[in-house]
Amino acid sequence: MTDHDEAVAVRPLTLAWVSRHLEFGERVVRTEALHGGITAEMRRLTIGTRDGGTRDLVLRTFVDVEHAEDWLNREAGALTLLPGTGVPAPGLVAVDPTAAHCEYPSLLMTHLAGRTVLDDEGLETRVPLLARQLVAIHALRPTERPREYVALTTADTVVTPKGADAAVWAAAIDVIRKPAPPYEGRFLHRDFHPGNVLFDVPPSRSAGARITGVVDWAATSWGPADLDVAHCCTNLALLHGPAWGLRFAEAYEEAGGVLATAASERLYWRVRDGPAFSEEVQLVSQPWREAGRTELTTRAVEERLDAYVTSLMDALG
Repeated sequence: MTDHDEAVAVRPLTLAWVSRHLEFGERVVRTEALHGGITAEMRRLTIGTRDGGTRDLVLRTFVDVEHAEDWLNREAGALTLLPGTGVPAPGLVAVDPTAAHCEYPSLLMTHLAGRTVLDDEGLETRVPLLARQLVAIHALRPTERPREYVALTTADTVVTPKGADAAVWAAAIDVIRKPAPPYEGRFLHRDFHPGNVLFDVPPSRSAGARITGVVDWAATSWGPADLDVAHCCTNLALLHGPAWGLRFAEAYEEAGGVLATAASERLYWRVRDGPAFSEEVQLVSQPWREAGRTELTTRAVEERLDAYVTSLMDALG
């Protein structure tokens, strides 16, 4: 490897493990850190092939992460399920969920073309594409269900943003104190949002954008479609403004997706997700700033979260 690669070099045991899963005569010739993840180290590995060409793989490593084994097992299960379904996802090459061979729990997968797109331009084109993609994910019927979803927050851990309307947030928190409404289970990505979707976007951006891949399947779960929709709604609201959070739910139904019928149930699932971001605004917004959205300061994102929760309570409450 070159000197340029030292900072992102793969650890020795992990490199040996990766090498065992390459074709005869192949070797890792370059590594590159991929940004945007919160819990895992992501690296693109350029593999030199026998014929003098190259191909890319992606290495996902969890360093000192409590649920690494569970997450990697779930991701490996999803990547095994997805080939042939029409949902574009990486192919599984190898997984070491307990770090039996690597320094830390790791997963090796194929690299997908495309890139994440987080800017406002072209959003009206991308939102329907995101919605159709999520409908396709929810249509999957695995022979073995993933585990039941886990809520990301509780009424007692929500942090009301500074300057927010305390009465509105108290009402929202009261919504999730209630038992979850009944629901028809679906296969959930559980972390579906623009940061985990790759696009091929033409230079004009006015038309022709298409999704080339959906990544980060470590939280796959079984639960209500509303919950996956709610998570993408919140991300869009924080990235692009509260109106886009409301718009995504409409786009999901326009694409053929089915959400809860009762307004009270829709509100429950939407609020079940939104305030969860209150506990980790800084953590969530940092990758967005690193990706170029420098205006999304922690404070700016808090203000958007407050505006979004208020709009939910107005629209559905």
